[in-house]
Amino acid sequence: MTHCLSTAFRLPSVARFGRSTPSPAGNSGSNHTSIHILDDDSLLNIFYLHRPILLDADEVRNDRILQGGVWDRERWWYKLAHVCQRWRYLILASASYLQLSLVCTYGTPVADMLAHSPRLPLVIDHVSKDRRILAEDEERILLALQYRDRVRRIRLLMPIANLQNLATAIDDEFPMLEFLYVEAQTEDDDTSVKLPKTLRAPRLCHLISINFDFLLGSPLLTTPAGLVTLSLQKIHRSASFRPIDLVQRLSLMPQLETLGIHFHPPPDNRDIEGELLDTRITTHAALPNLRWFGFGGASAYLEALLPRLTTPLLEKLQLRFTNQSTFSIPRLLQFMSKAKNLRLSSTRFIFYSWGVAVMVYPYDGAKMYTLEMKVVCRHLDAQVSSVAQIFDELSPAFSAVEYFILENAKVRPLSERRLNEVDRTQWRKLLRSFGNVKTLLVDSEFVEDLSRCLRSEDGEPTMELLPELKELSYFGKVGAFAGFIVARHVTGRPVNLLRHQNRFAFS
Repeated sequence: MTHCLSTAFRLPSVARFGRSTPSPAGNSGSNHTSIHILDDDSLLNIFYLHRPILLDADEVRNDRILQGGVWDRERWWYKLAHVCQRWRYLILASASYLQLSLVCTYGTPVADMLAHSPRLPLVIDHVSKDRRILAEDEERILLALQYRDRVRRIRLLMPIANLQNLATAIDDEFPMLEFLYVEAQTEDDDTSVKLPKTLRAPRLCHLISINFDFLLGSPLLTTPAGLVTLSLQKIHRSASFRPIDLVQRLSLMPQLETLGIHFHPPPDNRDIEGELLDTRITTHAALPNLRWFGFGGASAYLEALLPRLTTPLLEKLQLRFTNQSTFSIPRLLQFMSKAKNLRLSSTRFIFYSWGVAVMVYPYDGAKMYTLEMKVVCRHLDAQVSSVAQIFDELSPAFSAVEYFILENAKVRPLSERRLNEVDRTQWRKLLRSFGNVKTLLVDSEFVEDLSRCLRSEDGEPTMELLPELKELSYFGKVGAFAGFIVARHVTGRPVNLLRHQNRFAFS
């Protein structure tokens, strides 16, 4: 028997169903029949329904979504084919209908599998961040890649040295390739990998490359009408990626549902503005099926790109800005206002040592956000100033937000806080962008800042901030916000104050 189908398998309880027949004489047990009385069509229906879902519907991790789920589940049919000869013949005779594949992953004896298994499509899966890539792993991958006319999906995540060894083997045409995920792991910002210029995949639907010098003129994008996912992350500046060229390429991809463009290191705003002075973008890209759009880079690049995109069904937006001191993003506001499915109701600001992450959800308690924005800058004063500036420009888009969280992911030393004390006007600027907030949750580090922010310069409570607020919940010392609460009660707009003795869960 073939090595890949050699695992012993005991048929589970589903084997007992069907029409009942009388029990043998003297047997008082329940009536039952074997699954083997079913005709081939009924069995085939059961096998078809038994196929696992590779990507769980409730998955919220972006990396797993882009990676396409759990490919190891593709081996679902191995045990069924080992039950009996009838099942094996029926399954293999219906390989196309059941979408059978052979999985080449860690520890798979690829040579034996290819020698003794049916001629089925191949899935190459090496995507674990916790597994070392051994010499024998590379040899097995190289062997599977030689059968390029059978390779249906490729997923490789490994150190850059290993990928450089394999990249040259991913060349020529892969006529069946539908999914390509390649990620090079490196700690050097100046190092990347290049895919062979001869690589072609006419049936490609999903393309994700991370830390590659990817060229828009790649043969992978010369016949792109069928692409559903295009995510190019950590694109190096050595790659030619002008906004005008990107729009022209995207205009040929009407089926796109997921689009990600991320530069690393990001270009400087001034460099992009200089490039835009020399080019005028007249091409327009209609993306009627796009649901998820991610961008990381200079805001000037984003502002040049967005007016040339039409995305009526957009549901999820990711943005990342790195080490920018000023922001001018009026076209981002226009873009968001046209995305009717981009629902924004609950906002969460998380301050890290590296920057700020902002997640906006369609409703309180939702697991998946509709907007994620990361602003990379180190000091707290710069972080608050940046998000205050951004959301001041975008405030009309957040008029429906009712739930607001300020969370600190890392307690900063007192010395660092004193050096980077935040001007209260910046906090006020940020809060004014969310005038409809009804519930505010404040982490301990921000209690002092927010209590000062809610007082005017002469120490009196200020009324123009958070006019619709109904509940303020915080973790910190007794008496915080007391003046604000009293003043709101006096003016007839009472706020319920909740203090937590232990740091409460924000998630």
